[in-house]
Amino acid sequence: MVDKKFKKEIISILLICVLWYSASSGNNVVTKKLLTQFPYPMTVTMVQLLSITIYSGPFLNFWGVRKFADFSWSFYFKIIVPLALGKFCVSVLTHVSIWKVPVSYAHTVKATLPLFSVVLSRIVLGEKQTYKVYFSLIPIVTGVLIATLTELSFDVTGLVSALVATLQMSLQNIFSKKVLQDVGIHHLRLLHVLGRLAFFLFIPIWVYFDLRTFTRETTVRSEHQYYVITLLFVDGLLNWLQNIFAFTIMSMVSSLTFAVANASKRIFIIFCSLLILGNPVTSVNVFGMMMAVLGVLLYNKAKYDALNSDSKKTILPLTKASLIDDDDNPYRYYKLNPVIGSNGYYANGIYKGSHGSNGIYKESQGSNLV
Repeated sequence: MVDKKFKKEIISILLICVLWYSASSGNNVVTKKLLTQFPYPMTVTMVQLLSITIYSGPFLNFWGVRKFADFSWSFYFKIIVPLALGKFCVSVLTHVSIWKVPVSYAHTVKATLPLFSVVLSRIVLGEKQTYKVYFSLIPIVTGVLIATLTELSFDVTGLVSALVATLQMSLQNIFSKKVLQDVGIHHLRLLHVLGRLAFFLFIPIWVYFDLRTFTRETTVRSEHQYYVITLLFVDGLLNWLQNIFAFTIMSMVSSLTFAVANASKRIFIIFCSLLILGNPVTSVNVFGMMMAVLGVLLYNKAKYDALNSDSKKTILPLTKASLIDDDDNPYRYYKLNPVIGSNGYYANGIYKGSHGSNGIYKESQGSNLV
């Protein structure tokens, strides 16, 4: 009976992983095709934000994700509004990079996220890392440099956009953690709040820069108009779906497993983009890409080992302890003392539901989804 249940869970995880990989790679391929026909990254961003706004509300209510809107005005303007601004900028810059350079190269550059996270965490939070963590950054930087020097479709704007987007994403992660720790909002609810706010805040800017321009362009009024509209709809839907699949996987596996799955997803996206879009590459270029992704795997393993080692040093029982963290995973595990709730209680990190259901309690701390 236990084996059957375990096998069923493994099959479910594998199936959702396949859906996640497919939605993510499909989203990147569709975005590239869309921006080739319709070079308006800000409009593509607005459609994705609109998709988050429309789809997330009913979905989160259906799943029973708790509502949360108890922000003070001071907190709202000092923290939430800048995060919404950052989310918009990350998305636009990511789309500019995909527009200007191949998807495979853009994702290789995004592998530098751990590097920015280590540097910014040191500057902003004063966090120190182990030597293993620092050494794991070497193959990441080396791989990105090799991929850059051998990229046949290199573009400076695309490289700078990808680097700035990754830098901004690191800042988003750090300050999203602070919001989720201080306020206790569910991370998907925060995604909904930020997506909705960013969409409405940037409507005037979008109208001024994009709407006025492409409504005068004859190419938009040509026979490709319906094709572009279809791609915009599919792109927004796939972007929202990959967020949901990522959240589902995070809730089912450990921190390290998710980090490995996320790095593997990057390899899958690079492979699919090369296969479907057919951008020219060299063997040295592919070697650089794989080295960068391997560096991300080593980084996540080093972070896991360091934090696991710190948790073993804890002598006295704590209410919140044994933090397992990595920069690509928005979940931390807490070992909790038993807490009575309306539907059950938590004991040592295991939820004991009123009907005997068991689950791991995970507290969100910010991610690429935000």
